[in-house]
Amino acid sequence: MTNLIDQLKYHYQKATVVEKLIYINVAVFFIGYLFNTLAFLMTSQTNFVFDWFALPAEFDQIIYRPWSIISYAFLHDGLWHILSNLLILYYIGNLFLEYFTQKEFINYYFLGAIFGGFIYIMSYNYFPVFKNSNGILVGASASVTAIFIGITTYIPHYEIKIRFIGFVKLWLLAVIWIGMDVIQIPVDNAGGHLAHLGGALIGFILTYLFKNNGNFLESLNKIFTVKKQKPLRTVYKSKAKTKSAANTQISQKRIDEILDKISKSGYETLSKEEKDFLFKSGKS
Repeated sequence: MTNLIDQLKYHYQKATVVEKLIYINVAVFFIGYLFNTLAFLMTSQTNFVFDWFALPAEFDQIIYRPWSIISYAFLHDGLWHILSNLLILYYIGNLFLEYFTQKEFINYYFLGAIFGGFIYIMSYNYFPVFKNSNGILVGASASVTAIFIGITTYIPHYEIKIRFIGFVKLWLLAVIWIGMDVIQIPVDNAGGHLAHLGGALIGFILTYLFKNNGNFLESLNKIFTVKKQKPLRTVYKSKAKTKSAANTQISQKRIDEILDKISKSGYETLSKEEKDFLFKSGKS
């Protein structure tokens, strides 16, 4: 048993950030269902993990569980739910890492969860269709969608080979992905699909700002900081420079007058003062 634990630790330490998130999601999934089994055996109607770490829709409940805006992204309510999310996370996540850093991947994952959760909460509290209804949000779908749309925005014409279909451009897969969420809102799990759209929106925004700014951290600052208007600056003109320019204009005018006199009457007609002025001007 000790050897197995050591091997798991070794593989986790050597894993990429994508693989580590997959391991964490799988571990949390089994822990959640272990508590579900215990709740069944104890004839309890509640599951400790879901009760405390899923994201509730009501403001008064979120106040007592603020961590749930992130923790819900590691919970899944079924085998197909977690398999579909983690399979896409694996393939799209590794493609993401070919163009972005592991730190940026983490940012997309957590910001996708936060923004998706925020859209979910706002939807339940302000759309009339959700009036008098309660719900909880679980799943990494908003995070996965943020990463998917983020990399699609960066390389929209990248082609992925799909068995029995062939090569398909990434932007087309993204359109299908988003379209499926939109058309399923009236059918089932409306809050969940709206959360996915929130993840898609933040993924697009982050990459759009990154492409136009070239710096990921500055892109985040553009989202979370209000740009301050620069104070007006009073421009002071140097009196010395102004005086110097005026003197130069006067000197040039004087030179032009002397040269004009030479052209008309000859050099011998110049006074001693005019000859001295012309001589000094030629040395300067």
